[in-house]
Amino acid sequence: MEPEQIEMLTGAFHDQLVALLEECARGRRGLFSEYEHLGGEEERGWPEAGRLRELAAALQSILAQSEERSALCDEFLDLCTIHGESDPGEPRLARVFLARIEKGEVGTATEAERRPW
Repeated sequence: MEPEQIEMLTGAFHDQLVALLEECARGRRGLFSEYEHLGGEEERGWPEAGRLRELAAALQSILAQSEERSALCDEFLDLCTIHGESDPGEPRLARVFLARIEKGEVGTATEAERRPW
C-alpha cells in the first residue's frame, strides 16, 4: 500500500474508534468483544464495533508488512483481550481509553514502573 493510503486508513480507524468509544462510554456494550451481553434487544450485536475490530487487525497486519506499528491500534486490540473476573467493564474501559487518547498518552505505559524490591 502507498503511504498516503495507509495514512488515510489510519485516520479513518482513529475517527471511527473515537466515535465508538464515546458511544461505549455512554453505556453501549460490545465494542471490545463480540460477546453479546445478556439484556434487551438494543444491546445485542454492534456491527460497527465488529468492523472496527476487523479494521484494527487488518491495519496492524498492513503496518507490520512495512515494519511499522500503530500504538492506537495495538492498544485497542490489547483492550479487546481483557475479559474475566477483573474486567473493569466496557463503559469504564472506554472512558479511560478515550481520556488517554485525548491526553496523547496512547503508546505510553499505563502504570508507573514498579521496582521489584
